[in-house]
Amino acid sequence: MNFASDNAAGAAPEILDAIAAASKGAAAAYGADLWSTRATAQLGEIFEKDLAAFLVATGTGANALALAALARPWEAVFCHEESHVHDDECGAPEFFTGGAKLVAVPGLSGKITPDALRETLARFPRGLVKSPQPAAVTLSQVTEAGTLYTLPEIAELAEIAHAAGLSVHMDGARFANALVALGCTAAEMTWKAGIDALSFGATKNGALAGEAVIFFDKAQAESFPYLRKRGGHTVSKGRLLGAQMAAYLEGGLWLKLAAHANGAARALSEGLAALPSVRLGWPTQANEVFVIAPTERIAAWRAAGAAFYDWPTRGVPADNAPRAGETLIRLVTSFETSPADIESFLALARSR
Repeated sequence: MNFASDNAAGAAPEILDAIAAASKGAAAAYGADLWSTRATAQLGEIFEKDLAAFLVATGTGANALALAALARPWEAVFCHEESHVHDDECGAPEFFTGGAKLVAVPGLSGKITPDALRETLARFPRGLVKSPQPAAVTLSQVTEAGTLYTLPEIAELAEIAHAAGLSVHMDGARFANALVALGCTAAEMTWKAGIDALSFGATKNGALAGEAVIFFDKAQAESFPYLRKRGGHTVSKGRLLGAQMAAYLEGGLWLKLAAHANGAARALSEGLAALPSVRLGWPTQANEVFVIAPTERIAAWRAAGAAFYDWPTRGVPADNAPRAGETLIRLVTSFETSPADIESFLALARSR
């Protein structure tokens, strides 16, 4: 009953098989291999765009390096106050950008609102020497609250950013889960809605260690090969990253894995929401379930062997926020989550 994170899941068999096959014999190093070339071509097909794509091994590396390509040291990147780049990457975006400031934007349910973005941008006027100069906005899709930006919401935020001269980056660590949930195309959720650069995640959804940084305007990618090398993220045996990404995309495997994880979350969410004294922090939209329950009851679930995290946040609407004696927890499903996993946890929750 491990619902701590989709990072706790292993790698999909198809991806492990692809790594094993690619590791046989010799191949060009540093990403100049056939697998990496194929993966880039597949990404172009999926996003319906002539794009620039670069493979890296970690999500933090993808985000930090993407933002480094979009923001100079004296500039600012605007993000949600509880976003992963702000709270969970140990200063990597600031480090890789050489000091660009992360500016936190408030918002319930993990989402930046248009009004909040406008108000925050107004505090950082261009040309004021004492102020970091606005460079980029980064949006998390799925958010840290497990919620989703709709296509119109992405487009509106991107329009505000572009009108102010900013680029727009998307942290897509759970990109596939969001895409499946919205039922749209990859192009519709990115460049057609105004996204300029994307951290395309695969690790949380079945890869061993594989992400892609995608630029929909190739001109914005000119510095990226040097940033990646300087940052220690150019992998010598790049074919093993390429093999993962190619297998992940082949035949829609990435979407099948995400659909399974999302379906498991729905089943878990519905079962828990039906229990007395248990309620959801937010509606379950992808593969994360946020539950509010009596603290003693949650302790009993843990004592029985269930794994999950307490989730401190200011983002729950006031009328639904945890009250005295209650705790908000996060449960995450993955491509490996089985019906038996769900039923075991629900049986435990019903009994305690």
